[in-house]
Amino acid sequence: MNIIPAIDLLDGQAVRLQKGDYSRRTVYNHNPLDEARKFKAAGFHHIHVVDLNGAKSGRFENLPIIRTMIEELGLSVQTGGGVRSAEDIELLIDAGLKGVICSSMAVKKPDEWMHAIKAYPEIMILGLDLKDGKMAYGGWLETSDAPIEDFLNPMIDAGLRTVLSTDISRDGMLSGPNVEMYSDLQKRFPQVNWIASGGVSSLQDLITLQNLNIFGVVVGKAYYEGRVRLEEMAHLNKQKNRETE
Repeated sequence: MNIIPAIDLLDGQAVRLQKGDYSRRTVYNHNPLDEARKFKAAGFHHIHVVDLNGAKSGRFENLPIIRTMIEELGLSVQTGGGVRSAEDIELLIDAGLKGVICSSMAVKKPDEWMHAIKAYPEIMILGLDLKDGKMAYGGWLETSDAPIEDFLNPMIDAGLRTVLSTDISRDGMLSGPNVEMYSDLQKRFPQVNWIASGGVSSLQDLITLQNLNIFGVVVGKAYYEGRVRLEEMAHLNKQKNRETE
C-alpha cells in the first residue's frame, strides 16, 4: 500500500476542512512548502495536493505553489480541484503533474473525460467522492443518483486505472476510514487501483487498510493533528517498497 501524504491548499495555506465545509477550516501551516519539505525529508516522493480554491472557482489559484513543489523540491504530485476541461488537463500535465484527479468533469463533460483517459491512462485519476452513498462532485456541493457501476464500467473499459475514493462523511473527522466501503469497492472492481481518502485517525487504521491490499491511502488530518507520526507513515511506506523490490 502506498501512503500518500496530503496538503490541502486554500488561499495559499495548508488547511483541512471538515466534511468539505469551507467555513469549517483549520490552518496548519501558512507556508505549505514547509510541509512538502518535511514529507520529502521523511522519504516520501509522491504527495497528494488539493487546490480547494480551484474546486470552487474552476481556476488553479494555487498552481504556482504546486509548481514549486515539483520543480524546486523534486516531488511527484497528484492534484485535484478545479479540473473542468481538456484544456485544464493539458495545463496540469504541462506543469509536471504525475496524477490529475477529476470528479466534476467526469460527470459534466464525459466525452472529454473519456478522451483524457484514453490519452493519459497512467496520469488520469477519477475522484469518486461518496456522500450518503451518492457520488458527489463540484467541491462536494452537488450529487448524482447514477449507480456506481454505470458510472465506472465504461471508464474502466476505456483504460481507467486509478480511482481515489473519499467518504465525505468521514473526511476530516478522524473517525476511522470506511473499511467496509473500500473492501466492497475493491471486490466489485478488482482491476482498479483504489486509493482511500478520508477518516484515517491512527496507525492502526493504516495497518487495517494495508491488510486489505488496497493500492494506496491519502493521509491528511491524522498527520496534522498528531494522531499518526510522520515517522510511522514513512516506516509503513518503506515496508511496502521493500516488499515490492
